Amino acid sequence: MKLPAAFTERMKSLLGDESALFEASYDQPRRYGLRVNTLKIAPEVFEKTAPFHLTPIRWMPGAYEYEEQDAASRHPFYHAGLYYLQEPSAMTPASVLAAQPGDRVLDMCAAPGGKSTALGAQLKGRGVLVANDISASRCKALIRNLEGFGIVNAVVTNAVPSKMTDRFREYFDKVLVDAPCSGEGMFRKDEGTVRAWYPEKNEECARIQRDLVLQAADMLRPGGRMVYSTCTFAPEEDEEIIAYLLQERPQMRLLPVPRREGFAPAFSGEELRAVPEYARRREAGLSPARELTAEEAECCVRLWPHRTGGEGHFLALFEKTSFSETPFGVNVADSTGCDAHMPRISNERRGKDRDGRRPRTGDERRNRSRGDRTGRGTEEVSLRDQMQILDAFGEKTGAGYVFRGEEQRITIRAGQANLTVPGLPDLTGIPVLHNGLYLGEVKKDRFEPSQSLAMALSIADMKAVIDLPADDERIQRYLRGETLNLNEDEISAGGGWQLICCGGYPLGWGKLTGTLLKNKYHPGWRQKM
Repeated sequence: MKLPAAFTERMKSLLGDESALFEASYDQPRRYGLRVNTLKIAPEVFEKTAPFHLTPIRWMPGAYEYEEQDAASRHPFYHAGLYYLQEPSAMTPASVLAAQPGDRVLDMCAAPGGKSTALGAQLKGRGVLVANDISASRCKALIRNLEGFGIVNAVVTNAVPSKMTDRFREYFDKVLVDAPCSGEGMFRKDEGTVRAWYPEKNEECARIQRDLVLQAADMLRPGGRMVYSTCTFAPEEDEEIIAYLLQERPQMRLLPVPRREGFAPAFSGEELRAVPEYARRREAGLSPARELTAEEAECCVRLWPHRTGGEGHFLALFEKTSFSETPFGVNVADSTGCDAHMPRISNERRGKDRDGRRPRTGDERRNRSRGDRTGRGTEEVSLRDQMQILDAFGEKTGAGYVFRGEEQRITIRAGQANLTVPGLPDLTGIPVLHNGLYLGEVKKDRFEPSQSLAMALSIADMKAVIDLPADDERIQRYLRGETLNLNEDEISAGGGWQLICCGGYPLGWGKLTGTLLKNKYHPGWRQKM
C-alpha cells in the first residue's frame, strides 16, 4: 500500500524507532472481527454453534476474529442478529464506556450502528439508548442494525448536536463520542480513505471535534462518564481535543482506561513539543493553551496496528464531577428516572413512519385528515378495538409477552403500533426517526406484525414457530423472499402468522396455510440471488 508522504513523515516523527514496524503493518492482511449479540446468545454457546474459524480477541470479551473464507455476512446467523461485523479496534470504545442496565446512554455519532448495538446489548432492555446521527440516510442503516439486534429501548434521532444539547442538558449517565475523523486508522481496511486523505483534513476534522466534545460534555450528568474516540493517529484530533475539553470544561476529569496487552498511552504535551510539526502548531496558536500532563496521557489509550493487530484507535474516558455553572433544561437533579412515564413524542411531528423507513403516501395523509386511524378509507376503528386486535395476535402467537401490561407505552396512530421508550424529556423540534419497538400495523380486523417485532422475540416464549436448521436450503430461500413448503411435523401450531427461526433464533414472519408458508420477510431486508 502506498501511503501519503506527509502522513508517513509525521508518523516517523511521532513513533521514532517503532515507525518501521508501523509501516510494515500495512503489508499485513486486514483482520476480520465480529462481536456476539449477548441479548440473543452467550459467547460460549456461539463458539459451539457458529461454523466459523474463531479466535478470541484478547482485550474484548465476546468478540472474535474470523477468517475471510467463513463468509460471516452471508450466514443465516448474521441475519438472525447473533453478531455484528466490526473491526476489532473499533469494538473498544463501547466496551470501555460499559453501560449498565437502567442507564441513560447517548451515542452521539451513531451510524451505522456498530457501537450503538454494543451499548444496546449492555443495557439488556433497561434504561434508554439515544442514537443520534446528523445524516438521515445513514440513520436508515442505524435503525436496521438496532432492529436486527432486537434492541427495544433505542431512540434514533437525526439532529445537530446543539439541538440535542438544548433538550438533553445533563441528562445522560453515559455518552459515547466516536467522532468523525480523518480515518487514518482505516487505511489498511479501506484504500478509499487513503485517496480521500490530505494534510489539511486533520485540522478540518479537529474543528468539528472541538464542538462535539463540548456539546457531549454538556449532556452528561454529574457523576456520569463519557468516552471520546477516533480511528485516526493525528494528535490534533486526539490529544489536543482532550486537552481542549479539559481546558473548556473544568468539571471533566480523565479516568484511566483499563490496560490490555498491546495498549499504548497517548502523547503528553512535552512529547508533542519535541516533534517539530507540533512545536510549530503551538507557536502558531493552533494548539489549545492547555497540554496533557504525563499522568493524563497515561490515562488515554492508543491502539496501534503493529501492537494489537487491529486497524488503530484512540480513546479517552472522562467523568463529570459537578453541574455546569448554568444548568439548562432537564438535569439529574430535577428529572425522574428512565422507568418513569414522561410525556411521549408526538408522532405527527416526525415526518416519517414509525420505523423511519418512508414518508406517508398522499392517500395515507388524506385518510388521516378524515380522522381514519387505520389507513383504510374512512371507516374508523376505535383505539380500544385496535388494542383488542393487537392483544388477540399476541395471545395466539405468543408474542404478547413483549407488550402485555404496557398499555401506557403503546401508541397507535394511523394504524401504526409502537411500544415507546419511557423517561424521555420533551423532544419538540428534534427529528425522531425511531422510538422503541415498532410492533406492526393494526388493520380493520387484523394485525400485521413488523420485522422489528420478530427480531425482538425469543423462540422459548412463542407458540407459533417454524424452526429450521441453519443448513436447510429453505432458510436461504426464505431470506430471498420465496414461498416455502413445509412438512407437517415442522408445524408447531395451526395456520396464520408464524415466527420463522433458524436454529432457534428468529429471522422474521411467515403466514401459514396448510403446509404452504407465504413469505413475510421484510422486503427491504431480502437477499439477492
